[in-house]
Amino acid sequence: MTVTIKNIEDAAKRIHPYIKRTPVLTCSTLNRITQATLFFKCENFQKAGAFKFRGACNAVFSLSDSEARRGVATHSSGNHAQALALAAKTRGIKAYIVMPSNSAQVKKQAVADYGAAITFCEPGLAAREAALNKVIEETGAVLIHPYDNEQVISGQGTAALEFLDECHDIDIMIAPIGGGGLIAGTAIAVKALSPTTQVIGAEPERVNDAYLSFKKGERVPAPNQHTICDGLLTSVGKITFPIILEKVNDIYTASEQTILNALRYIWERMKIVVEPSAAVTLAIILANPDMFKGKRIGLILSGGNVDIKAIAELL
Repeated sequence: MTVTIKNIEDAAKRIHPYIKRTPVLTCSTLNRITQATLFFKCENFQKAGAFKFRGACNAVFSLSDSEARRGVATHSSGNHAQALALAAKTRGIKAYIVMPSNSAQVKKQAVADYGAAITFCEPGLAAREAALNKVIEETGAVLIHPYDNEQVISGQGTAALEFLDECHDIDIMIAPIGGGGLIAGTAIAVKALSPTTQVIGAEPERVNDAYLSFKKGERVPAPNQHTICDGLLTSVGKITFPIILEKVNDIYTASEQTILNALRYIWERMKIVVEPSAAVTLAIILANPDMFKGKRIGLILSGGNVDIKAIAELL
C-alpha cells in the first residue's frame, strides 16, 4: 500500500467518532518575536495528549474482527503507547505495550490507566524490539508499529487535513520528526491539497538522524545521545523515509537551549502546556529567523505529555 490523500481522507472518516478536532491557535507576541504569522495546530489537546491517537485509532479500527480479537502490541517510550492503549480500550480489545524502563513516569502511568499490559525493557531499540517480539510470540497480538505502518501514517495525516480545512494560503508547514509518521502523513496531505506550501521537518541537533539521512539520501541511525525531546529519539523508518525524501522540502535542527526557549515561550505566552518534542517546531524558527521572516506558517504542536517537575527544573 502506498499512502495517498484518499487513505488520509478515509482515515479522517474512520476516526471521526473517536478523536477530537483540535483547535488552531495564534499568538500575537510570537508573531512579533518571529516576524512571521504563526498558526499552531494544538495536538496537545488531542485524546491521550498527542497526535499519536489519530494513527493508533485508524490502525486499530482498520483491523478485521478476527485480527482485533488477538489484541494489539507495540513498543513506545510514551505517546504511541498511550494512544494505542486508549484506541484498543475504545474498541474493547487488549493492548500489550513494551516500554523502556526510563520512560517518563507520567507516560507510564497513563498507559497503565488505559488498561494496557505493560512490559518494561532496557532502553535502546534492540532491547525494545526483542521484548516486543517475545510479547507477540506469547500473545499472538497484531503489531501496530509506532510509525512504519501505512494505517498509522494515514491517521497522522488527518491533523494536516483539518489544519488546511481551516487555514489557507500557508507558505510553510512544520512538523517534528522522530520516526517520521507525522511528517510523512503531513507531507502527503499538504502536497495533495496545497502543492505550493513547503513542508519542513524539525529535529533536535543532538538527535539529527533525519536531517543527516535527508542530506545523504539514505537512512542514518539516530545518534545515542540524550535530548529533552524524548518523543523524537527514534530513527526514521523504512516506510516513512522514502515519503520524506519525496515530499518534504527540508529539515532544520535546533539546539537544546533553543528548544527550551521555545517551550518557555509557548507555556508563558500562549498559556498552554506542550512537550519539548512539540516545541521543536517553534525552535527551528527561532534558530533560523531569516528563513521564516514574513511567512505564514503552520506548526503542528505534536503533544502535551510532559513531566512537569522535570521540565520546571530545566526551565
